[in-house]
Amino acid sequence: MKKLFITGTKAIFFFVGWAVLAGLLPIPDSSNGAVWRFWAELIPFLCVVGLTLIFWLMEKRKIEMHIISKPFRSVCIGFGTGVLWLGAAIIILAGLGVMRITATDTFPMLWLWLLSALINTIMQELLVRGYLYQMIKRNYNVVAAMVVTTALFTFMHGGAFEAGIVPVLNVITMSILMTTVLEYTQSLIAPVMMHFIWNGAGGIILGVVSLADDYPHLFTTAFTGNTLLSGGMPKMEGSIVVLTINIALTLLFLLFLKKQRKVA
Repeated sequence: MKKLFITGTKAIFFFVGWAVLAGLLPIPDSSNGAVWRFWAELIPFLCVVGLTLIFWLMEKRKIEMHIISKPFRSVCIGFGTGVLWLGAAIIILAGLGVMRITATDTFPMLWLWLLSALINTIMQELLVRGYLYQMIKRNYNVVAAMVVTTALFTFMHGGAFEAGIVPVLNVITMSILMTTVLEYTQSLIAPVMMHFIWNGAGGIILGVVSLADDYPHLFTTAFTGNTLLSGGMPKMEGSIVVLTINIALTLLFLLFLKKQRKVA
């Protein structure tokens, strides 16, 4: 009971502390939307980096963070899986005739928008699968860490609850997939790469993933037909196709993980 209280207290102070800091620190004013969004992503990122360092030092560096372990291998796995993940969803949805590109657009500072999306994905992954995940895993086990951090990840994407059950299931299975990839690679780099390809290429380039309202996209994509397939208003993140791919990739990495542990 004492261990549960201590672990729960640490988790609450870490997450709530981040939320309070990120909410209280002012975002510098800017008439340039790309610059404003950059600061809006950078401040929460710096908050989670600072808190991670503080809590890690408080633990006397006993928790293995696995943030940048095996960088080359992790980048390759993250990039390859991210392309497969996003690409498979797009190909299937387009093949079913429920998704099509209807217009193209241009906007300045594409590189800064993409950088902001990258910072956001690093922040999310470090927040839920950094200190919190490793601390709970060390005190209990992988399952407990996965359940708690997936719940927090889903809470952070609260808009999915308004969109319906499939978007919520997609958020949950995405979090489980990211955690499985983390366990397989033992590096946060791979989930970050996957998440960034999904948000950056899927959201800013192709317009098939919903990001914050002010994020632009190069292509305008229409989702029509059966909403269970197309996703409807939440775009492809509301599609059962994405849910199926999430589950399939999770099972694949669980198989990889099982084989890896047998070899070890």
